[in-house]
Amino acid sequence: MTRARLAALGRSLGKDDEVVIEATGNAMAVVRVLSPYVGRVIVANPLQVKAIAHAHVKTDKIDAGVLASLRAADFLPEIWLPDADTERRRRLVARRNQVVRHRTRIKNEVHAILHAHLVPPCPHAELFGRLGRIWLSRQIIPDDEAAAIDRHLCELDRLGEDLAGLDREIAQTAVDDPAVKRLLTITGVNLIVAAGLVAAIGDIRRFADPQKLVSYVGLNPRVRQSGLGLAQHGRISKRGRSHARAMLVEAAWAAAKAPGPLRAFFLRIRARAATRLPRSPSPASWPCCAGTC
Repeated sequence: MTRARLAALGRSLGKDDEVVIEATGNAMAVVRVLSPYVGRVIVANPLQVKAIAHAHVKTDKIDAGVLASLRAADFLPEIWLPDADTERRRRLVARRNQVVRHRTRIKNEVHAILHAHLVPPCPHAELFGRLGRIWLSRQIIPDDEAAAIDRHLCELDRLGEDLAGLDREIAQTAVDDPAVKRLLTITGVNLIVAAGLVAAIGDIRRFADPQKLVSYVGLNPRVRQSGLGLAQHGRISKRGRSHARAMLVEAAWAAAKAPGPLRAFFLRIRARAATRLPRSPSPASWPCCAGTC
């Protein structure tokens, strides 16, 4: 799996040949290297391939035969390949998501240090803001723990600069996009969320109906049904792009806090869920000891 060997493989093929690979972390790089030499490079969905043709013996040769057979039968589950601009946006959004997760992990480490030394909660709204850091510097903790907190704060500042740079770059690539502008009209959706959703979805025309888009981001409920019995709906499948769901959750929380019909809908659903919560039985109704334990 090097560029030189892939190019040599491509030169041995013809313009009428097709190449099928399963989706991996470097699948798009393989597509870019082989595309000039062959008629078409197809990326297959590994989860759907596994569901269609599950084998007890799994080797590269067997997997290649399965992919070739599915393609010959025109039954290969393909993955939509994004264009260069969409692929670049996806990389930027994924990189931003990594920075945000790293910042959250560092903040949790600081909170863990304070909790381990019985430091009370910060009286200010933001522990890592200006007032919060002044309060943090006055707390009595061991010297090595204080040094660790200082290192974490320096890392947070550096990650904050990286995050600001990524936000600017994402905004520059999405500010003139008409799809992003339409999403910005929705309450709770900011520029970063809109750009991330557009990057994850790509060409909206490839979805024949809204339910397919819902399934693509993993928000469709799981359905189990056997024979003529009633279908049982479970939790959402959570398949697809996880950071797209995270952005939708972030937008939903922002919309739930803003006055309007979406907040009213949120309050109505929350009240309905509260009335459905099962009540725990009183101790007097416990059959084991009649409430004496």
